Amino acid sequence: MTHILQLDASARPGRSGTHEHGSHSRRLTHQFVSQWQAKRPKDTITYRDLGATPPSFIDGKWIEAAFAPAEKHKAWMDEVLAESDQLIDELIAADILVIGAPLYNFGMPATLKAWVDQVVRIGRTVDFDPSNHADPFVPRLADRFRQAVVLSSRGGVGFEPDGPLAHMNHLEPNLKTALGFIGITTVHTIAIENQEAGGEQLAASIADAERRVNALVERLATQRQVSQHELA
Repeated sequence: MTHILQLDASARPGRSGTHEHGSHSRRLTHQFVSQWQAKRPKDTITYRDLGATPPSFIDGKWIEAAFAPAEKHKAWMDEVLAESDQLIDELIAADILVIGAPLYNFGMPATLKAWVDQVVRIGRTVDFDPSNHADPFVPRLADRFRQAVVLSSRGGVGFEPDGPLAHMNHLEPNLKTALGFIGITTVHTIAIENQEAGGEQLAASIADAERRVNALVERLATQRQVSQHELA
C-alpha cells in the first residue's frame, strides 16, 4: 500500500475550473490525487492545506530547542517542537509527497517555506557527522525510496529549466535542494503557465499540464504496483 502526503500552498482557496478565481496548482494536485485514488483505492492520503493553515515560522525558541544537545534538553522544548515533530512524522510516513505550489515573486509561497523550515531539522530528517569532512550531512529520509511531485503555476512563460527565464525560477530548484538534503532525490515537476496571457494560451497550458499529470500518475502507479508485487 502506498501513502501520499498532499500539500497545497496556494493562497487561493478554490480550484481553477471549479471555483471562481480558483488556484491552478490546487487543480493539478486534486487531479493527481483523484486519478491516483481511482487507480489505487486502497492507498492512503494525508492532506495539509498550508495556504489556509500555515505552519508556524521558526523563531529563537525553536532554534534553541532544535539544536539543544541531549544534556541540555528542557521540558518546554518538547512543546516548542511539537508542530515540527508532527509535520516530520507525516513526511516520514509518506511514499509520495505531492506539493501544489504557485510561483510567487520567483520563489515558493511563504507558507511552503515555513513547512520546509519545520521539516528540515538536525536529528530528525538529517544528521551531522563532523568526521566526514567532505560531506558531514547525512539525510535520514534516504532510508527508503520516497519521491516528490511538485505541481506549480506561473503567471508568465519560459520558467522551465531550459527556458529564457529559468534563472528567475527559484521554486523548483529550492524545493529539489531542500528535499534532496533530507533524502528525497526523485522529484517530478509539472507547471501551468500563461496565467497573465489567459485565453487560448492559458487553456492550452492547462490541457498540457493535465495530460502530463495523468501520464505521471499512470507511470508512478505502475511502478508502485510492480515494486510491491516483487516484495510480496
